[in-house]
Amino acid sequence: MTNTLAQWFAQNLGDKMSAELVIFLVSMIPILELRGGLIVASLLHVDMWTAIPICIIGNIIPVPFILLLITKIFAAMKKTKLFGGMVTALERRAMGKSERIQKGEFIGLMLFVGIPLPGTGAWTGSLIAALLGIKNRKAVPAILLGILIATVIMCVVSYGILGQVW
Repeated sequence: MTNTLAQWFAQNLGDKMSAELVIFLVSMIPILELRGGLIVASLLHVDMWTAIPICIIGNIIPVPFILLLITKIFAAMKKTKLFGGMVTALERRAMGKSERIQKGEFIGLMLFVGIPLPGTGAWTGSLIAALLGIKNRKAVPAILLGILIATVIMCVVSYGILGQVW
């Protein structure tokens, strides 16, 4: 699904705005995040070393907002008929993935964010950390390290040049 969405963004936005802006925006979107941003960067022929900081920054921007505000926003949304069920379902889905994180908070969160599997990443990791009440001083470094792990993995996948560059 990430590849399909990344291709859509590359095809539909790549000629309407700068490639750097496209990969920055894609890196901020849940589900796609940095993983999708690096795929789009590769598809738009953006140099890997140019794409890496853009994608990392784009992926990091939502993290503090999620960690600091999501529980308050969810509490308010749960009180409404329109959003109450959706928020409960989102929480249930996120907490269903939390077992790996709960066992070893820091390492679990870092690996959850860093290993590019469906439903993982900085957005979900931040949501789970907030819902579990993991302290920000532990969650933020774990999420940032996870983003760096995902960057390395996705550069290899997206650019396929492990032996040539590193």
